[in-house]
Amino acid sequence: MRFDILTLFPELFTPFLHNGINRRAFESGQVELCFWNPRDFADGQYRRVDDRPFGGGPGMVMMVEPLARCLEAARLARAEAQADAADVPAPVVLFSPIGRRLDHPQVARWAQGAGAVLVCGRYEGIDQRFIDSFVTHQVSLGDFVLSGGEIAALALLDAVARLQPGVLGDAGSHQQDSFNPALGGLLDCPHYTRPEVWTGPGGDMAVPEVLLSGHHARIQRFRREASLGVTAGARPDVLESARTQGALSKADEAWLATHVPRKL
Repeated sequence: MRFDILTLFPELFTPFLHNGINRRAFESGQVELCFWNPRDFADGQYRRVDDRPFGGGPGMVMMVEPLARCLEAARLARAEAQADAADVPAPVVLFSPIGRRLDHPQVARWAQGAGAVLVCGRYEGIDQRFIDSFVTHQVSLGDFVLSGGEIAALALLDAVARLQPGVLGDAGSHQQDSFNPALGGLLDCPHYTRPEVWTGPGGDMAVPEVLLSGHHARIQRFRREASLGVTAGARPDVLESARTQGALSKADEAWLATHVPRKL
């Protein structure tokens, strides 16, 4: 798959490409990244990409023309590389506070596709005419504002890369991730490793005995119940969604009824 990234700061992505487990996805070519700087498509000696907003107000707005030219160049390059199916242009994704919040189902769909063009805005925003003319998807990380779309793009790329075959050391690792359908969409359970007993600020803290038992069925049930408890406490909305979708078993419901009474 190929992602073409429109950004004024391509250097922000460099550490991401060469560090961590996900670099395997880029080094192997499973995920290809191509960068396009709108400044390279701007007019004038200073290659200006922003201007004052019509109607007044603070901040600057990214101009439509450099962005449109930049996008056209990216699209032509994708066509030459046959990165997309015939007559099916790549989605154009803008990272924006008004977009749909990024979640696991979205990431899974992107991970199975051919890629997209990612638009990283800056300043006060970008000219609405570019959005109306070209953007097919808007994505948000949450109810807050970033200085630009690069961090959001990195988050999407990281989540997509780790789902590619062979990227994680254990092929089943992502099946235990929070929000994964394999867990019924619940949050992951707590994890422990050596030492078996750790002396913390409050005294000795031991690993739960069941995890040392070697009894796989008991361990599996313990982790499921821990996942239910964590989800109920931290994200009751996620628990209710799992319940609505029929992802909870009778044993799950029985444990919840005993340990986490439902609120009326």
